[in-house]
Amino acid sequence: MSFVRRAATVLAATAALTAGLALPALAHVTIQPGTAEQGAFTKVAFRVPNERDNASTTKIEVSFPADHPLAFVSVKPVPGWAVKVTESKLATPVKTEYGDLEEAVTTVVWSGGKINPGEFQEFEVSMGQLPKDTDRLLFPTKQTYSNGEVVDWSEAPKADGTEPEHPAPLLKLVPAAASSPSASPGTAAAAASPVATSVVLNPAASDGTARLLGGAGLAVGVIGVVIGALGLRRRSA
Repeated sequence: MSFVRRAATVLAATAALTAGLALPALAHVTIQPGTAEQGAFTKVAFRVPNERDNASTTKIEVSFPADHPLAFVSVKPVPGWAVKVTESKLATPVKTEYGDLEEAVTTVVWSGGKINPGEFQEFEVSMGQLPKDTDRLLFPTKQTYSNGEVVDWSEAPKADGTEPEHPAPLLKLVPAAASSPSASPGTAAAAASPVATSVVLNPAASDGTARLLGGAGLAVGVIGVVIGALGLRRRSA
């Protein structure tokens, strides 16, 4: 019986290790999917998990890139949440194929709702035309809790490739496929379909999945060792 208790302890420790490896990489605010085509229109969801056990998320403020302003931004209503879209005049107009862009969306704020502990919510946005002269867009996000705490997800990826403590939601931009039709405002509706966007996952989510699978493999290995040892003990008896 003592051997069985030791085996159970090892399995419990393995499960805790698996959870510890997977959860931190998945806990922060992310963009889903994490990749889109340069020059296209796309639909993304800002995925917001609640990280606190004693407070609910009550407000989300997303800042849109000022260095690469987007001409077209629309939001999907979320039941129970009010949304405020703020446009600001650009210091320098940006030339686009549709004319000079003098104003652009700078922030989108969702408030009035509640994300309880252990839950998450997705806030969908359709936007474009995505820039062609950069390979990524950052969307710094502030997450406000019911106890007054504000978490600022605004850090850019580190030069060595490691993830900062509070990473900003990141949308990676890849060159458009040669066969893709040219983007236009009329394609915004098509962009709202999952088929129109890349399904490559956010790097943080992919990393979390890899850790989860690795931990699961470790747990399976430990279980195999325990079963083998029990079999040998029975034969000896």
